[in-house]
Amino acid sequence: MNMFYLPKSDNVYLLEGEYSSLIVLLSIVIACLAAYTALSMNERIQQNSFFNRNVWLTLASFAMGLGIWSMHFIGMSALKLPVSMEYDLVTTIISIFPAGFASYLAFYIANKKTKSQWSYIISGIIMGLGISSMHYVGMSAMKMEAQYIYRPWIFTASIVVAIVVSYVALYIFSTMQRLIKNQIVKIITSIIMGLAVASMHYTGMAAVIFYTDVPIPSSHMHQMDFTLLIVCITVGITITFAFSGLSSLLDRYVEYRLNYFDALTILPNRRQFEKKLNSSISKGSLAIIHLHGLEKWNSGYGYSFGDRIIRDVSETIIGFKPEMAELYRIEGNRFAILTVTQSYKDFKASMEKLTSSLMNPVVIDNQQLVVEVVCSLSTCSDENESKQLFANAMAVLQHPSLEYKHQVIEYDPSIHKYSFEKGIIQDIEKAMEEDELYIVYQPKVGSEKESLGAEALLRWNHPVHGFISPGLFIPLLEENGKIIDVTDWIIEKVCEQMSHWVSEGYPIKGVSINIPGQYITSQRLMDVLKESVAKYGIDSHQLELEITETSVIKHY
Repeated sequence: MNMFYLPKSDNVYLLEGEYSSLIVLLSIVIACLAAYTALSMNERIQQNSFFNRNVWLTLASFAMGLGIWSMHFIGMSALKLPVSMEYDLVTTIISIFPAGFASYLAFYIANKKTKSQWSYIISGIIMGLGISSMHYVGMSAMKMEAQYIYRPWIFTASIVVAIVVSYVALYIFSTMQRLIKNQIVKIITSIIMGLAVASMHYTGMAAVIFYTDVPIPSSHMHQMDFTLLIVCITVGITITFAFSGLSSLLDRYVEYRLNYFDALTILPNRRQFEKKLNSSISKGSLAIIHLHGLEKWNSGYGYSFGDRIIRDVSETIIGFKPEMAELYRIEGNRFAILTVTQSYKDFKASMEKLTSSLMNPVVIDNQQLVVEVVCSLSTCSDENESKQLFANAMAVLQHPSLEYKHQVIEYDPSIHKYSFEKGIIQDIEKAMEEDELYIVYQPKVGSEKESLGAEALLRWNHPVHGFISPGLFIPLLEENGKIIDVTDWIIEKVCEQMSHWVSEGYPIKGVSINIPGQYITSQRLMDVLKESVAKYGIDSHQLELEITETSVIKHY
């Protein structure tokens, strides 16, 4: 059968079809929703994700391909003809593969770091041919009491439209990758992509001429069985949004577990612990359990042996932990137990039972060993004291007289306070010289999820204390006049990092630095800023200074 010309016969009767406007609109909405879902998945490719970027690339392609296919199927269902119609199931399912391939290509090109005009053109051609193939393979799945041909010029135009709109959609999507986190931009891009797919489909449908060899009254209009239509819509939307929602939720959950839980013991980690301490705790007690001598087991038997010791000890701690208390692994050899409900007397008694239990030998690979342990204890009765809860417990562990004899040692300000604070102040110069201090850059995101730059945050990995909370050491630096020197160090390090970003071609919107209140009007600050900006050749407009309200109130 010639697909472009009517048979030369007197018994050829053309059929006039009609479209259901609501179903046409529904088909376009489905295409736009699928595009939005695919773009949301594609965002995960641009972000640090637990899953490989190819997983998100495949899921985004599947969502878009399924949307194109569903749009075609629903759009065909909108057509009314005076003959009965149905679809061959196998051919209909096969038609989804060209759409999926075209979508994969589009997202693959959009996420390449280097793109040329020719890559857009070639990809537009391949993607357009893929969408066209899906459409015309889907058309071949139609089974009806009529035959059809295509108007050659409109048939050709439909393929050209598919290629052109694919090129345009691909170009717009690629060039707007950085803006796609903006909700409005993502919605507009989704609408453009949905309309692009719909324009090809309905241009292709305009090329079709239906005919029969017997006259059929136009009053006997038939439409595809709505049961199949409803099933198609339900399955298509459910699968698409289920993939989008569940995969994104799973990725965020894994990211949360990696950020806030210890991989070895599955206990909440230091980040979670600091988050809890920074919340409003009006009263409570804290115990830090320090395991001494793990290094000798690691060096003598390997780190896997040391890991088994830690797991065994953590299980013992879990068994003796008070029911309402929270357990954290805050460092390689330290656990923290925090309670806000139990009385201090009962909590201390629980810790004494725990340390006594830890005197029992641990058996690993038929070897008995006793882990040396000490437990420091601190308590607070109001919110102001709660800020010192961790510092006080750490002060106990850093005192020169400390012995690891399975004791519970309570914080005594007359014994422990001066020693700990003095050590912190004395170590700050060495920390700056040997890069124990370091800076992390926290992204600042606007209400529309657009990037507003980053904030420089100071961290300290102390060789003895481990990671010290900024909420602990920064107030000590302020009280002892060391914060100015540290601020100068931060300014230079930030300027140095910004110059590296510029030389490597990374765009910078600005980095903010927290400035202490007593320093903001100092001429020294201006001199340090000018010197660092000139030394590293950065744009001074990209450097932002921030001062907290509490700092202003405290010093002015």
